[in-house]
Amino acid sequence: MTEKKRFAQIERTTKETQIKVEFYLDGEGKAEVNTGVPFMDHMLDLFMKHGLFDGKIVANGDTHIDDHHTTEDLGIVLGQAVKEALGDKRGIRRYGNAFVPMDDALAQVVVDCSNRPHLEYRVTPELKPKVGTFDTELVHEFLWKFALEARMNVHVIVPYGHNTHHIIEAIFKALARAIDDAVQIDPRVKGVPSTKGLLA
Repeated sequence: MTEKKRFAQIERTTKETQIKVEFYLDGEGKAEVNTGVPFMDHMLDLFMKHGLFDGKIVANGDTHIDDHHTTEDLGIVLGQAVKEALGDKRGIRRYGNAFVPMDDALAQVVVDCSNRPHLEYRVTPELKPKVGTFDTELVHEFLWKFALEARMNVHVIVPYGHNTHHIIEAIFKALARAIDDAVQIDPRVKGVPSTKGLLA
């Protein structure tokens, strides 16, 4: 019997962005990423690699204005893809936790595939306004939209760090690893891991 692949393909087209995501939850970390926002290319490539996700993330947006719409919509579409790929969530661990150090910075991300979206963003060090041309306030925007559309409870905790690039990189790596932890199938789990009988 062939195991069913946990896969999703999502497309979103607006007057501001055109985004297509192909997402395999159970992969090897092989992905093609081309968003038109170089910093997000880097972060999403890390996300796919460290989560051991396979797929393709392609975006074309109004980056001649700024990176806001593209980054926000990437969070929306990637969140939708993760949710769809998870399916009915039968047999998953549900909760995931990861600590990732990146030189001077340490990030912890804890997730619950609860179907009750929430983002708790506790980044203690003050981020510089930009990394290259990328507005760092968009990290929160991406994470909030991702948590909302993935229907996940996501807690991001960064107690310390000096380099803004390192802090953000640690967050994306930790997010990927926490999700990978949460979505693993545990043979001890029968049905959906909730006393309610459903994750809603």
